[in-house]
Amino acid sequence: MRIVFMGTPEFARKSLERLYNDGHDITGIFTQADKPRNRGMRLSYSPVKELAIKYGTAVYQPSKLSAELFENIDCDLIAVVAYGKLLPKEILEIPAFGCINIHGSLLPKYRGASPVQHAILCGEKETGVTSMYLSEGMDAGDILYKRRTQIGENETAGELSDRLGVMGAELLSFTIDMIGRGEAVRTPQSHNEATFAPLLTKEISPIDWLKSAYEIKCKVRGLIPWPVATMELGGKVLKVFSVDITANQTSITPGTVVSPDKSKLEVACADGTVIINELQAPGGRIMSATDYLRGNTIE
Repeated sequence: MRIVFMGTPEFARKSLERLYNDGHDITGIFTQADKPRNRGMRLSYSPVKELAIKYGTAVYQPSKLSAELFENIDCDLIAVVAYGKLLPKEILEIPAFGCINIHGSLLPKYRGASPVQHAILCGEKETGVTSMYLSEGMDAGDILYKRRTQIGENETAGELSDRLGVMGAELLSFTIDMIGRGEAVRTPQSHNEATFAPLLTKEISPIDWLKSAYEIKCKVRGLIPWPVATMELGGKVLKVFSVDITANQTSITPGTVVSPDKSKLEVACADGTVIINELQAPGGRIMSATDYLRGNTIE
């Protein structure tokens, strides 16, 4: 099948690679603009663009989407995976087999830009990937197929995204095969059951110690690798990368350091305490909380 692929991050790259391996004719690839990264602020390609260059496929990085961009691109279907922009109606109507999307949640739950992170932030035990037809609404089109998976007790958003990326690639392959056979079944979404997963910002990072230990652990896991949960300790704002829930109870004010020595960093919260395992000071490296306490005085 002749396919135009639209995607940007590593999550999408896995799907594009599967399409190449399946033998489809990828006639064009749309991805977000190159962005400056690291300390040198050098422009870097998206994972999808890097793979497109490897296979010699034409890459398009428009600031605005329009039907005119597709005038010289033959395609039977458009496949979208974490592209980062909504497609206007004029583009949705171009391919004979329509426009499909792979989304990192079990729709209609967690429509939006950050479904993987929000599933963990909200304490979900299960998530998955969904293939769907695109519509003018955000992640509101008819559902094709779903694949489910359990979320690990200590799994971070980054780790879960890697797993879902593989699942999404497999689901995209299956979905396109079913469409090509004329056997795909579409089911309208129940819009009144929809929940939303807006784009994450650094403003969400500070830990609220008035939350339960479980909610705090979910927050830490859900914000890795970005923007990462933070806490204030000894006048510094530290990034927190790992916590454990204890069975301890305390009447100490939430947010107060409980442990009296430097063997561990235990902090009170709404319903008990948590142990901070890994953290990072400004300008420093990620280290164990024990190592951090050896070199820093905490009141």
